[in-house]
Amino acid sequence: MFYLQMLPYQVREAIEKNFPVVLPLGVLEYHAEHLPLGVDAFVCTEVIKRVERTHAKQMVVLPPFYYGAASLAVATPEAHGTVQVDAKKLIPVAEDIFHSLLRVGFRNIHAFIAHQTEEFAQGMPTDLAFRFAARQTIFKWLEKESGEGWWGTEKFSSYSSGQNNPFAWVQIHPVRCGEDSRQMFPGDHAGKLETSETMAIYPDSVELDRIDGTLWYARAGREATPEYGEAALQAAAQDMTKLLFPDSSPQKN
Repeated sequence: MFYLQMLPYQVREAIEKNFPVVLPLGVLEYHAEHLPLGVDAFVCTEVIKRVERTHAKQMVVLPPFYYGAASLAVATPEAHGTVQVDAKKLIPVAEDIFHSLLRVGFRNIHAFIAHQTEEFAQGMPTDLAFRFAARQTIFKWLEKESGEGWWGTEKFSSYSSGQNNPFAWVQIHPVRCGEDSRQMFPGDHAGKLETSETMAIYPDSVELDRIDGTLWYARAGREATPEYGEAALQAAAQDMTKLLFPDSSPQKN
């Protein structure tokens, strides 16, 4: 189910059944001369849509958030198109998003990102901003609802054993969340993988003849095929399905 199209009774059902609520995160960033600016958002959203197709009555898909911290590591924004939002300014926006979702009643919130995930264990600006915001929001929520010293109460005595963990209410993941898939489809920037995935999603937005070899990171884009992109997207969707629905089988429309 897509949040923008849901009726209030469907929201209440999603709360009652603790459906996963999924937020696609993206950026607007220069991806060499042959790819569109929204590659990262396209990939993330497409993978989530594939999961939703087989679990349409079991999950909620939020509208994508496009204005992340792209960084200017690849190219200057002038005449290239990158829109850079400082990560520190993302934090209060993300806090408001997560706080609102908690107030609605959701407790199974997952954000996925396809941008700068090569150092995900350490974090990069956009995912770090949303991860920090998630933690801050939950701490504030717990202190408001249960008071200071909440962790020391009997209610949270099972916290350390992994049960009753409120920090699982909001989680941030790379869109390629399976180790085998990451090894099979190594990440790049405007190279073989991202070019292939864009060919599979929006083939009319890819212009391979614009790869002239001057940008080292884009040269491998010449090796791209829509078949490789399709396989990568499907592998990511399968891994995401396992993460969101570890104990269930697909429910088709």
